This record gives sequence, structure tokens and C-alpha cells, in this order.
Amino acid sequence: MAGFLSRDGAAVWGAWVTMAEVLTATSPEPLFGRLITAMVTPFTLEGEVDYGRAEALVQDLVEAGSDGLVVCGTTGESPTLTWDEEYELFQVVQKAVSGRAKVIAGTGSNATSEAIAATQKAAKLGLDGSLQVAPYYNKPPQEGLYRHFRAIAEATPDLPMLLYNIPGRTGCKIEGATVVRLAEIPNIVGIKEATGDLDLTSQIRLHTPSTFAIYSGDDSLTLPLMAVGAQGVVSVASHLVGTELKRCLEAFGAGHVSQAQALHLKLFPLFRALFWDTNPIPLKAALQLLGRDSGVVRSPLVQASADLTAKLREVLVASGLMVG
Repeated sequence: MAGFLSRDGAAVWGAWVTMAEVLTATSPEPLFGRLITAMVTPFTLEGEVDYGRAEALVQDLVEAGSDGLVVCGTTGESPTLTWDEEYELFQVVQKAVSGRAKVIAGTGSNATSEAIAATQKAAKLGLDGSLQVAPYYNKPPQEGLYRHFRAIAEATPDLPMLLYNIPGRTGCKIEGATVVRLAEIPNIVGIKEATGDLDLTSQIRLHTPSTFAIYSGDDSLTLPLMAVGAQGVVSVASHLVGTELKRCLEAFGAGHVSQAQALHLKLFPLFRALFWDTNPIPLKAALQLLGRDSGVVRSPLVQASADLTAKLREVLVASGLMVG
């Protein structure tokens, strides 16, 4: 840990040794696989959770290559779900998956006690892991972040945990040194990196073991992040192009960089389009256009405008996902 911050000669030498190990070692298969889908929560027109549509969506995602599913994350509109709805969704998805993919519960909170209680309850369901977002709004310092995540991990020692770093939504960034400290805790197995900071990803990769998984939290940055040590993606676009994304990840992993680049560039306009408005507004509109309606978004989000929907249609047609 001292090497992360120190500038003395021993620390520099230690950094170079660590980098050599990273560059020469074969990247292990992450515990949750390489393609994880941040699953939407389907709602009825009245705004109730549509558990039947959730089951059908699970089948589509698994068949398209998802190794894991994050349930009740940001894309799943977790801020507007009750804990009872979330626990029901965890069980519905777990049953529908039937062991074919990992189920990762979004049980993070800005209150440590609440995150612990929610994660313990998820652990009792026999899920495969939890996703823990950085505490939002109260903006704890780095030591507070460390103690928060450590407390959750220690309260659920048999449940693997992914950290979730997305300061654009939380107003709170998990710094590299804090991630490195947390990676020493046995059941903190990786991080979803959505800062857009490639240097931060490089620092994390340099100072954590190869078994600590780094996932891109942005589809459009997956390939760049893999070039500096990420091993996969927690994806939104995999709702629409899971098969192609899986091929891109596999091509890069096999050393076929040009093939991965071509797939990335082909999908890039779609990646960007899905964030023309707040996620998951564009995604739900795109699913509706493709005949895979997942219902409305809950307030305070609003349905996609006619203009946005028309532009999404153009991208879907250009991507070959629908006929013009």
C-alpha cells in the first residue's frame, strides 16, 4: 500500500515489478464472467413491477450471452423501488436464471446500516453477489468510504461484493488508494468503474491482484478500459446487442485486437444513443421500438420524447437492429 503513495526508490521498483506481473500474467476469468447486464426493471403501464416481463427478459439476456445480471441497479431504477419489490425481483430473477448466469443484487445505500441489512437479506436468498454503490449525497471522506464497504463485507463474508464507482450520480468518488485497500478484503472481488478515468483504472490494475476484477461501467469505454486492465463490462447495451458485445470481449481476450476494435466502432453509435437522456429512458424506448416493451419508467423519470424516439429509431435502423 505504501508503494501507491510513496515516491522513494523501493516504491518505484515495486510498482515496476507489479506492472510486469500484470502484463505477463494471463488474465483470469472473473468470478462473475465478462459480460454482465445491468438489467432494467419492467413496469406495467400503471407503474407496478411486471415480474412476468422480468422473467422473459432474463431468458433473452442469458440466451444473448450475459454471464451475470445486476438486479436493482441504476438501470433497474433502484431509487424508486421499495425493498420488498427488490427482494421479490431478486427471487424472480434467480429462479428464471436457474444457474445459467450469476445474479448480483444491487443492495447499496448511503446508510451503512441499511446497506448491511439489505445485503444480509440478499445473502440469505443464495444470490451470487452484491453491487455496492458509493454512498450518495452525504459525500463521506475516503476513510468513511473504506469503513462503509468494509463493514458491509464483514457482515456478509460469504457473499462476493463488487464496488460501484459512479461519481456523476453519487457526487462521491472512490479514489484509487481506497480501492486498493478494499481489494485486500477477501470478499470484495472487483469494481464497476464508471468514472471515465482511464488513469484511475490503470492505477487500480497496477496495485491490485489480477484476481480483482475491473468492469467498465460505460459501454463506450469498455474497449479502452480493457486495454489498461479491465476484464469486462457491466452493460446497458447488452439488452440489445449482447451477442455482439460478447464477441467483442472474447476477441480482445484472444488477442484479436483489430476484430474487437471493429466491433466496438460498429456498436459505438448505439452506445452513445442509449445515453442521450437519463438511463434507462432511451433503453426502454429502444426496447419498445424493437417489440420488447419493458413498460414505463417511474417518476421522477419521464418517458422518451417523440424527438428522442425518432432519433433512436434511426440509430437502430443504422445498426441493423430494425428495418426502416
